[in-house]
Amino acid sequence: RVLRHTHIAMALALLRSTAVRSCRSVAPLGMLARAQSTAVTTTTKATENSLPLPHEKYTDSTTWEKYQEYIRHGEPNMRTYNYMILGGARLMGASASRILLIKFLAQMNPSADVLALASVEVDVSNLAPGKGMTIKWRGKPVFVRRRTPEEVASANDVDMSSLRDPQSDADRIRSDPEWLVVLGVCTHLGCVPIGDAGEYAGWFCPCHGSHYDISGRIRKGPAPYNLEVPPYAFVDDKLVIG
Repeated sequence: RVLRHTHIAMALALLRSTAVRSCRSVAPLGMLARAQSTAVTTTTKATENSLPLPHEKYTDSTTWEKYQEYIRHGEPNMRTYNYMILGGARLMGASASRILLIKFLAQMNPSADVLALASVEVDVSNLAPGKGMTIKWRGKPVFVRRRTPEEVASANDVDMSSLRDPQSDADRIRSDPEWLVVLGVCTHLGCVPIGDAGEYAGWFCPCHGSHYDISGRIRKGPAPYNLEVPPYAFVDDKLVIG
């Protein structure tokens, strides 16, 4: 009888341990089933919702391309805000560029002392016929000659076909034919010619031997062009150059 009671107790203990193991194994399976059911429900709700989630909630898990697509198309208010920001930035950039360009161009304008030399006024009433004078204008010498009637006739009695730079004497005069005003710079390499010299009684460049006539036209030598005629005008007895 004692042995029978012992066997019964052992059997009861074995059944109790088996039941505990079964409960422990069944509990995680139930929890897993509930988690899977919750995930399926959440996924279904997110799929059914056609509008994207607010970007604050998925910024960490969303790519930059999707975020930009949301900003541009998903939210009209955000799109308007972006357009306003971009437009304002472009407007400010254009205004700043305009101001910088104006300041840069203003710095390139001549200074006051340069503008003062832009024009020169000289009294030539005491200059006798057949004589000349040299004045300075914008850092360059200017030859002023009061020609005699014979010199004017000699300047007009020239065959145009014989000139390297064909130009009549009348085309080089701004007012009275007796007055000739030319820049005293040789058109070859920029030397200063000598007056009342050369083979044509005009000017001679000692640097490379260019000869100019009484009208300032190149007649011989390497210079390619006539002496330049600056802008000038006579006001009473004064010559204004510039």
